[in-house]
Amino acid sequence: MPPADNVIEEVRHPPWLFYAAGALALAVIVIVVLGMTVARGQGAAIDRAIMLAMRPPSVVAAAQSPGGFRQMMIDITALGGGTVLTIIVASTAGFLAMRRHWLTLVLVLGGTISGSLAVGMIKTLVGRPRPSVIDHLVDAWSASFPSGHAANSATIYLTLALLLMQIVEQRMVRWYLIGVAALLVTMIGVSRVYLGVHWPSDVLAGWSFGTLWALAWWSLGGWLRVRRAQGLPLLP
Repeated sequence: MPPADNVIEEVRHPPWLFYAAGALALAVIVIVVLGMTVARGQGAAIDRAIMLAMRPPSVVAAAQSPGGFRQMMIDITALGGGTVLTIIVASTAGFLAMRRHWLTLVLVLGGTISGSLAVGMIKTLVGRPRPSVIDHLVDAWSASFPSGHAANSATIYLTLALLLMQIVEQRMVRWYLIGVAALLVTMIGVSRVYLGVHWPSDVLAGWSFGTLWALAWWSLGGWLRVRRAQGLPLLP
């Protein structure tokens, strides 16, 4: 383990792949927001088609059985809920404090807390109703756009992975972190559509927002680490 918050090579030379991901996420969120506006709060044809395709009548009975696909989706969706995400952030913050990674600790708390607050404000402002195309398999009360589970899981898991990558030297470990985070975010978003509580466009918007938010804090972290390595004050 390098000294606390040491600057590694990937911080000085950020991979362009992440910049490309940010541009892609921005493009997707623009398309989704425009589509939502045109549809006036209702799901577009592609939204409805995807939801119906995910729950065909031929497999619904099997999915309802104990230990079936339905329960698996409910378990997966819980990984994007407020309780689990709070535990993840608190546990990570505790680990960083014990290892004296103070800069990373501040970035983690700032990125995850502000991201969750932003998602809540967007939900309130848009106020899109929940879909009623298929039965809801879990309870959901808040507005539909964007998917809070998709947005918050992307914001938190990706922010944690990207910021931890800046203090881990082993390349394989860094890619493991981002791979696990991306897999979790994908599964949580898919589960929201399967459970019938979100339009696919809600999930796409949540993924896009969370990806952009995580990339922003990752970029800020890299910039601050380089300034500190050069002996400059963290704030200009």
